[in-house]
Amino acid sequence: MTYSAFDHPYLSGLLGDEAVAAEFSAAADIRAMLAFEAALARAEAEHGIIPRSAADRITEACRAFSPDVVALRRATAADGVVVPELVRQLRAAVGGDAANHVHFGATSQDVIDTSLMLRLKAIAELFSYRLRDVVAVLEECDRQWGFRPLMGRTRMQAAIPVTVSDRLRAWIEPLLDHQDRLEAMDRDLFAVQFGGAAGTLDKLEDKAEAVRETLAEELALVDCPQWHSQRSAVADFANLLSLITGSLGKFGQDVALMAQTGEEIVLAGGGSSSAMPHKQNPVAAEVLVTLARFNATQLAGVHQALVHEQERSGSAWTLEWLILPQMAGATAAATRLAAELAGNIRRLGGA
Repeated sequence: MTYSAFDHPYLSGLLGDEAVAAEFSAAADIRAMLAFEAALARAEAEHGIIPRSAADRITEACRAFSPDVVALRRATAADGVVVPELVRQLRAAVGGDAANHVHFGATSQDVIDTSLMLRLKAIAELFSYRLRDVVAVLEECDRQWGFRPLMGRTRMQAAIPVTVSDRLRAWIEPLLDHQDRLEAMDRDLFAVQFGGAAGTLDKLEDKAEAVRETLAEELALVDCPQWHSQRSAVADFANLLSLITGSLGKFGQDVALMAQTGEEIVLAGGGSSSAMPHKQNPVAAEVLVTLARFNATQLAGVHQALVHEQERSGSAWTLEWLILPQMAGATAAATRLAAELAGNIRRLGGA
C-alpha cells in the first residue's frame, strides 16, 4: 500500500523514477547526514575546536555506521526530527571521549538541510543531463525535418504557414535556458546549512565562519551564512522544477494535438486501448501535461513554506518535506518521458 503514485506498485511504471526515488530514500538521507557529521568533525579539528584524533574516529565511525531505523522512526514521532536519535546512536558507535565531539556546535536543522542540499545537487545534475539528451534528439529532428511546412496555429485555430523548425525552437529554447539555470544553481544555490542552535554558531565563537567555510569545502557545497528561516533557495529550486515540467508539458501538449490527425507527426509506440485495438494513445505526451499541472499546483505550497516564525519553524519546514520530493519525482518522470517521446518521433511536418 502506498500514498503516492510515484512509488505505487504499478502506477510507478508510468510516473516513477528509480534514480530520483533513490535520492529521497532513507538510506540516501542517512548517508548524507553522516557525511555532514564527518565533515563537521574534520572542519572543527582543522581549526582546533576538537582533537584531530576525535575527528578521525568520528569519520571512521560514520563510514561504517548502520543505524537502528526502527528506533529512528519511533524517536522522530516524539522529537519531530530524526537527528537527536541519529546523533545518540552515532555517539554510541563512536564511543570513548570522541563521542563528546560528535555534532558539536550544530543543530538538527543543519544536518537535515545540508543532507537535502547534497541530494538536490545530485538531482539537479541528473536533470541537466536528461534535458541535454532531450535537446539533442529534438535538434536531430530539426536537422531532418526542420525545413518542412506546418500550419501555424494561434488559439488553436489555423493561422499562417510555419516550418517544423519554428515549432521545434519553441520546444528547445526553454530547455536550454533551464539547463543554464541548473548549472548556475550548482555554483550558487546548493549551500551548506550551519548555524547552530539559533543561527549564531555561538559555541564556535570567533572561529565560526572559518569552520563553516571549511565544512562547505569538505562537502563541495556553497559557503554562506545560515538560512534556517530563509528558504528562498528551496523555493528557487522548486520554481525551476515547475518551469522544467511546464516546458515539457508544452512539448507534450503540442505533440498530442499534432497526433490527432497524424498528418503533422508520426510517432512510434503509444499506448493501447482495451476497447479500440486500432488506437495508439499518446500516453507520454498526455502525462507530460499532467506533470506540468501537478508541479504548478505544488509550487504554491512551497511558497507557503517560506513563512517561518522567528529563528526556526517546525510547521513550515515539515511542509517542505511533504511537497519537495513530490515535485522532484514529477520532474524526474517528465524528463524521462520527454526523452522517450522525443525518441519516438518518426516524422514531423508535411511532405
